[in-house]
Amino acid sequence: MTKPTEPDKPRMTTKGKYTHAIVSRVPKSFQSVPTIDGTCIDLERAREQQESLVLCLRNLGVDVLELPPDETSPLSVFTSDCAVTVNGIALVCRPAGGARSEDTDTVRAVMKKELGLTVVELDNSKALLNGSDVLFTGSEFFVGIGKETNTEGALNVAKTWPEYPCTPVKLEGSRNLADRLTLAGPDILAVGSGQHPQSLVRRIEREATNRYQTLTLPEDEAANCIYVNCTLVHTHSVEVPLSSKVFNERIDFPTREISLSEFQKTGRGLSSLCILVRKSKTIRKI
Repeated sequence: MTKPTEPDKPRMTTKGKYTHAIVSRVPKSFQSVPTIDGTCIDLERAREQQESLVLCLRNLGVDVLELPPDETSPLSVFTSDCAVTVNGIALVCRPAGGARSEDTDTVRAVMKKELGLTVVELDNSKALLNGSDVLFTGSEFFVGIGKETNTEGALNVAKTWPEYPCTPVKLEGSRNLADRLTLAGPDILAVGSGQHPQSLVRRIEREATNRYQTLTLPEDEAANCIYVNCTLVHTHSVEVPLSSKVFNERIDFPTREISLSEFQKTGRGLSSLCILVRKSKTIRKI
C-alpha cells in the first residue's frame, strides 16, 4: 500500500454501490450508554442526527429500512455490528460476545425476509465476530482481531467468501476496526493519525494483496466514513474541521457531511449506524 506522493486526487470507479440500508431508530435507553468523557447524550439531537443520515442515504438512491427503537437494547442503533453483507450473502455476527443476540435476531429476520439475502451463521460457539471489525475493500477482507472478534470469527469470514483474500489484523486498544480505518472511495483508505490507527494501517500495508491510497486524517474520529454510490459521506466539518479540509483537497467525487456528535461520545462513528446492502437480481446460494 502506498500513499500518494503528489496531490493527485483519487478517481471514482463502480465500487461502493448499494441499494438498501438497515437502520435501527434511537431508543430512549441510548442515554444510558457510557460516554468517553462522561458527558450526557442528548437524545433528541441523536435522533436528529440519525434522521439526517437516513435522509442522506435516501438522497443517494438507497432504500433505507428503519427498525423501530428497541428499549431493551441501548446498543441496537449500532446495526453494522450485527452482520457482514457482500454479494447477496449475509454473515450474522456475534457482537458483545453474544450479549446482543436480540439485535442479531432482528437483523437476521430483516435480511432474510425483507431483502431475500442468503443468511449464513457462525459455524461454532467459540467464534466471536463484530461486523464493525470487518473491512471489505471490494477485492479483499481485513478482519480486526480484538475485544469482540477472534480468529475463529475471522475464519468464518474467509469461509463465507472464499473467492476473496481474508487477512486477520491485530487491533490495539478497545475500538473497532471501522472506528480507526474505513474505505473512503475506490481503493482509498481513510485512517486516523493516532498511534493505534497508524499501527493498524502499517499492518494492512504489509499484508494487502491490493494497492491502496491512504488519506491520513488529523482527527481520528473522521476516519469512520462510508462510500455510497460514488459519494463519500463523512463527519461534519464543524466536528472535524482539519480532516474536512483534507477531504476537500484530496477527493474529487461528491461528498456529504453528517453531524455525529452524540454517537461519537460513545466512541462510535458513521459506519456503525447502518448495514449497507447491495441487492442483486440474482441472490447467490451457498
